[in-house]
Amino acid sequence: MERLRRCNLFGVETGESIILGSLNREAMPQASTITRDAAPLKVVVVLSAMMAFASISTDIYLPALPTLKQAFAESSANVEWTLSGFLVGFSIGQLLWGPISDRYGRRLPMLAGIVLFIIGSMGCAAATTLWHLIGWRVIQAAGACAGPVIARAMARDLYGRDRAAQLLSTLMLVMGIAPLLGPLVGAQVLHVGSWRTLFWMLAVIGAVMIAAVWRLPESLPADRRSTTPIQAALAGYGVLLRNRTIMAYALASGFYYAGLYAYLAGTPFAYITYYKVPADAYGLLLGLGIIGQMALNLINRRYVVQLGSERMFRWGATLVAVSGLWSGAAAWTGVGGLPGLVVPLFVFLSANGLFIANAVAGAMEAQPDRAGATSALVGSIQFGSGIFGSALVGWFADGTPRSMGAVIAVTGVCSVVAAQFVSRKTRSTAAIIQQC
Repeated sequence: MERLRRCNLFGVETGESIILGSLNREAMPQASTITRDAAPLKVVVVLSAMMAFASISTDIYLPALPTLKQAFAESSANVEWTLSGFLVGFSIGQLLWGPISDRYGRRLPMLAGIVLFIIGSMGCAAATTLWHLIGWRVIQAAGACAGPVIARAMARDLYGRDRAAQLLSTLMLVMGIAPLLGPLVGAQVLHVGSWRTLFWMLAVIGAVMIAAVWRLPESLPADRRSTTPIQAALAGYGVLLRNRTIMAYALASGFYYAGLYAYLAGTPFAYITYYKVPADAYGLLLGLGIIGQMALNLINRRYVVQLGSERMFRWGATLVAVSGLWSGAAAWTGVGGLPGLVVPLFVFLSANGLFIANAVAGAMEAQPDRAGATSALVGSIQFGSGIFGSALVGWFADGTPRSMGAVIAVTGVCSVVAAQFVSRKTRSTAAIIQQC
């Protein structure tokens, strides 16, 4: 059995962070120990919930978008900025939480992020104008993004690359429940309350998460934490950007996210407007893709240690490229009608299960002593690419699925090309080791 890691939580120097400094270390419970053989079930559940914060914060309130348009007497385009603003805050905020968690440990920054999320959610609930709501959504996202950044880093704290990829697949498998249930829960809440009720509910969810994370063991002991000041750590992103392995993984997954968000932005119009699919049935089609993603996450979790994370990553990249080109061809030719488009898009979305967990694990393996910053950089590139991908669909929209299909096809090919740089470097390193 591998060595147990003692998980202690240490204090924070005064003056560097108001939120972090406000949490008194004496008030913290004594952290327990996480073994490196298997993460306890409670840890997996809590980390899955933290990784699902993006889905929780967006999917629950999606049914309220038409209500927001009426409540603020704004256009649909302006109302959609409540989603875009969240993605911007989520993308940029990750760059801050990564270095903070490398310096102060994982649990304390995660608690601080949840506090900021609660503040943002309460601000959204009390917003009096649409633009106030958008501003509070950015703040909400800045807190919410601490969850996935730190959860991914904790996986790397506990395990090497293959086992980390296995744990990440488990987390993504559990968090897949959020986008399935989110819109359904949001719609039911709107029957008994207003759109403001949804944001108050998110604040309550944040409070529940504080109680859960409060008892979460620390995964980064003090002797392994970075001593670099936060300002210098932020400047250190330049070092990570120059690391070819990290950037290959980040770009490969970033191109996939661009295609993924093109899918999310384009399918409502492709299915509902172009192919006349009822709105209720659209939710089922979206859920079908998420189930496929969960299934491949389960397969990855089962075989990644046996076959290796790098091999699973390459298989996922190939599946992304093939399904992306297939989706583009279906969108442009119309062959097969609606089923002809649904099937390749289902495969494209499902490929997430083989691809993303291994990409993130591989990137963090390249800089294990800066797992938090690396996780943040990869996540920021992913969500930033997603914003760009969804924007491309809108810019080139012509009333058909073609713009969506074109973006998915191009980004799928770019993703597998970027993945080849990772594979070449890995094979070269393996050859050098064998010669030695």
